[in-house]
Amino acid sequence: MTDAPQVFVNEGTFGVLDDGEIAVETADWSNGLVVPMAQGALIVTGINTGNVRVSLLPLEGPPVEAPAESWEEIVEVSLHAPKSNLQLESLEFGAVAPATRAESASSWYRLRVHARGREVLRDKVSLDPVEDYLLISWPAARQGAVVLRSSESIERRLHAQPATTVDVPAPRREENPPVHKPG
Repeated sequence: MTDAPQVFVNEGTFGVLDDGEIAVETADWSNGLVVPMAQGALIVTGINTGNVRVSLLPLEGPPVEAPAESWEEIVEVSLHAPKSNLQLESLEFGAVAPATRAESASSWYRLRVHARGREVLRDKVSLDPVEDYLLISWPAARQGAVVLRSSESIERRLHAQPATTVDVPAPRREENPPVHKPG
């Protein structure tokens, strides 16, 4: 993937956005790689800031070939594009390339994200790309997310339980209740 476009990452994400909209309040962060939103999606990188290599493959239908073994993580989600203008985007610098075929008028797509190298410089800065991504999109009805190839990072995210236990103090029982004297 040496000729893949580079995308600048800030705060560990880049996007596949519909007309630049980021509906982060609707984001589903559950799988740790692809974050679908009410429209578009964010892709979570290993690095915090810097460049990653991203190849796009817009198709008319689902891929027929099995993913190459060299990909460490593969997650597929449904993507909503009500404005039909999905673009690969750096959240810092804007659109890089169209993420779907121009002739498609669908508002729902499947997005399969392949990733490798996310653990190389976890949470670091790297202007030289150490991570590769392949994004495949095609028009398709809405479906649930599917993890096709997992990693320890994705497994941790999928099995993470939110801290919901709260220490509630037991009711205090007074040892010596107050004495009420008739008045």
